[in-house]
Order: sequence, then C-alpha cells, then structure tokens
Amino acid sequence: MFSFSFDPAVDPVDLEVFRNRCAAIAEEMGAALGRSALSTNIKERRDFSCAVFDAQGRMVAQAAHIPVHLGAMPRSVEAALARGVLAPGDVVALNDPYLGGTHLPDITTVAPVYADGVLIGYTATRAHHADVGGMTPGSMPMSREVYQEGLIIPPTLLVRGDTPDESVIGLICRNSRTPDERRGDLAAQLACHRIGAQRLAELAERHSPAWVARHMEALLAYGERHMRAVIAAIPDGTYTFEDMLDNDGVDPDPLIICVRIDIHGETAIVDFSGTAKQCRGPLNAPRAVTESAVIYCFRCLGPPDMPLSAGAYAPLDVRVPEGCMLAPRPPAAVAGGNVETAQRVVDVVFGALAQALPDRIPAASAGTMNNWTFGGVASNGASFAYYETLGGGMGARPTLPGLSGVQVHMTNTLNTPVEALERQFPLIVRRYGLRHGSGGAGRMRGGDGLVREVEFCAPVTVSLLSERRVYAPYGLNGGAAGLRGRNVLIRDGEERLLPGKTTVEMLPGDVLRIETPGGGGFGAPLR
Repeated sequence: MFSFSFDPAVDPVDLEVFRNRCAAIAEEMGAALGRSALSTNIKERRDFSCAVFDAQGRMVAQAAHIPVHLGAMPRSVEAALARGVLAPGDVVALNDPYLGGTHLPDITTVAPVYADGVLIGYTATRAHHADVGGMTPGSMPMSREVYQEGLIIPPTLLVRGDTPDESVIGLICRNSRTPDERRGDLAAQLACHRIGAQRLAELAERHSPAWVARHMEALLAYGERHMRAVIAAIPDGTYTFEDMLDNDGVDPDPLIICVRIDIHGETAIVDFSGTAKQCRGPLNAPRAVTESAVIYCFRCLGPPDMPLSAGAYAPLDVRVPEGCMLAPRPPAAVAGGNVETAQRVVDVVFGALAQALPDRIPAASAGTMNNWTFGGVASNGASFAYYETLGGGMGARPTLPGLSGVQVHMTNTLNTPVEALERQFPLIVRRYGLRHGSGGAGRMRGGDGLVREVEFCAPVTVSLLSERRVYAPYGLNGGAAGLRGRNVLIRDGEERLLPGKTTVEMLPGDVLRIETPGGGGFGAPLR
C-alpha cells in the first residue's frame, strides 16, 4: 500500500474551493455529454461518467455519476498512458476489460490537458454504448468468451492533435448494428473533453501549473486521510461473509463469492479467497470492477462530502486470487460482471461489515441491475438496438425502511421515460410500476421492486441478464429476505417463466414482463 503526504503550505480553504472546482469540471463535462449524445441510453438514462486526473494519471475528482464506472476508470487511464506520451489535442479510446475496462459497451476516452505547454492533468469519460457488435443486439449476450461480446478496443488514438482519426471511428461504427448512433455518442464524448480541458486550463492560467499540481497532490492526501478515518471507526477484527450468484447463464450451478475483511487501525485487507473459479458464462468480473465495488462500500461509510480521489485507495489492500471469477484470465466472458457480479461483491462486503457495524449497514438491496437488451430491423430496413437497467428495492436500513423502485449500489442511471421509449422503438409499455409487497418484512421493511411489462410490435431479439432469481436478497438482524425477481414471456395469453439469463426471439404481440427483486428487511417484525 502507498501513501500521500499533505503539504502544510496548502491553505485548507483554497483546497476546499479547488476540490469543488475540479468536481464541477467533471459535472459540467457530464452535462455536456448527456445533452449532446444521440442514444437513448446516454441522453435519457445518463449511462456515463466523467472524472479529472492529475499529470501522473491519478484521479483527483469525479462527478456524481456511476460508481462501477468511476471506481474502475483509473485502471483504464493507467492503460491509456502506458501506450506513450499524449500530445495536446490527442484522445485515446479503449474498452478492453483486461486493461481496466468494465465490459465492452463501456467505451472510455482519455485526453491530456496542457496549459502554457505544461501537462497539468487528464480528463476521462466512460459511456455505455448501446451496441458494439457481438452475438446479440445490445452486446450483452450469453457469451462464453469475450470475443463474442463485441469489438475489443485496446488503447487507441481516436484523435491526433485535435484531428479525429476517421479510420478508427469508422472501424468502431462499422462493428455496431447502429453506426450512426455510435458516431453521435463518440462525438459527444469528444466534445465534453474540450470543455474539461478549457476549465482546467483556466485554473492554471488564474494561478499557475505548479499551483494546480500542488493542490492536486494535496487532494490525494486529503482523500487518504478521510478513508483512514473511515476505517479507524470500524472496530479492529476479522469479518467474513459469503453469498451466491444464481448461475452464469451457461451452467446451472450457483457461484459463491467469499470475503474476509481484516481491520487493523487505519487499514483494511479485503480478501476474496474461496470465491468460485472463473466461469464459462459472462458473469466474470475484471479485477478493476471488483476493486470498484470494494471502494464503493467503504466510501458509503464516509460523510456525504468525502472526496473520492486515488488517495482513498491507499489504506485498502484488495486481494483477489488470479483466475477466480473476480479476477478472470482472458478470454473469459465478462459482459455481466460489471452489472451483476459487482452487485454481489457489494452484498458480501456489506454483509461482512454488518458484523462490525450492525447499526449502520443496511440489508441487501435488489442485488441486480435487471439488464434487458433488444434489437432488430425496422420496417425501413434500419437496425435498432436498446439497452436498459431496471431498478429494484433498496435494503432496509437500521432506522429507516428501504426505498422502492430505485437503482441501487453500483449503478446510478435513470429510467427511460415511457414516451421516449415508445417513440423510438416498436413497442408499447403496458405496465410500469412498483411491485407491491416485494420488500422483505422487518422492523424496517425493505423497498419494493418494479414491474415493467412491454408488448413488442415487431420481431426482436431480447437478451436478459439478471440475478436474484434463485437466491433472494438477504435481510439483517431478523429481517426477512426480499422477494426474488421473475422474467415472464406472455405469448397468446399464456405465461412462460424465463431464466434469469437468456436470449429469446420475440414475435409481434409478445409481451415481456420483468419483475425486479425487493430489498431485504431489517430487524424482526414488531408484533
């Protein structure tokens, strides 16, 4: 583990202003990306993240975007910088899950920022593109190797000296079922880099590049001090927990995830020994995703204004056995590791921490992003593809019930408005509401899940990648588990239960109903 030293010459007031300026830069980048993107997934659902890094590629600030994106993003920036020095106006793109990526639809872009010829930092974005090729529309298939999931982009110059490389952009677009949408979303990512560079350069012009560097270093030390304080508030000891993933979509057997957390003063060792070996299906989570889930859990224990910089990683020693499903070897399939396995990592880490902090940790939330993708060919011959995650029930807290129908833990996206969904795709939303009674009973009740029922008006290929259909979200301190989720196909008035992970061909008039899990309850119900 490394450590950062705080510069006593940095004024605390200046540092707080600087911290908020950097966070505001990331937020403004995100606002521009969301407004200018073409796809529903990025424009409506806000499935993207932005962050600011120092001249050494260490994260110093981030927007309040998606935890699984942001926690893993430093690994992608590290991979981007390893390819060589980036000149002014360069932008690197990558999505390789084995080089800091999450899964292939998440394309990361990294750009340097110069002021008066001096490198002062980097900006980075990560956006989920609704289709990057692969076996099925939406690029979230029941794959058995990463090559089946879409186009793999190693760190590649997308822009050279402010000039986009049309051959690279054309290659990415040609491998998507929706090339115009890819081109529009990539353009939005590139545009927001210009805003980030302008705002960061303004800071350097107002003060100096050296002043910016000194305050970025101070932010790293500040983040470390906060995380050390968070860990110091946890009683010393060893805490263990385990939970199951339903299956990997290929083999029917459950997959165990185990964690042992050793707290020693201001440091924590988080060891996943005993976790299942990498699986044949797409539930493997790249190491960067596992680390992201761990940092998220400990960040949740801090105050709301706690800065999350690279310094916050310093007191955490995350140990993941090579070749297990939380640190797979290529070419293992990983499409669902980012969205499903990361949620279960959160469940086991919180389950362990609940033993140390029983009055602070909530029961298990829905534990799945309830991914559904679909695609096909419209009547005009144009291809379409769509991706969405659905919310569920939040686990009950020690003093409050869980929230209902919300995105939980590693995701932080919005839902697509019904009007936008029906306007753009050949479907009718028949039902969208809370799944009443799905939250676990308890002194504090778990939040309810959702029900989304959609009728398709054209032939489409649907892929479902969902969890908690076999093993329910656990309750704590005597609270009951939340209800498991259900996926149902309704054809000619007959209902057929679908697996949690499947691809199915839907006909006009077919109805898909997704019932998402409720959160676990907290405490024995009052009689």
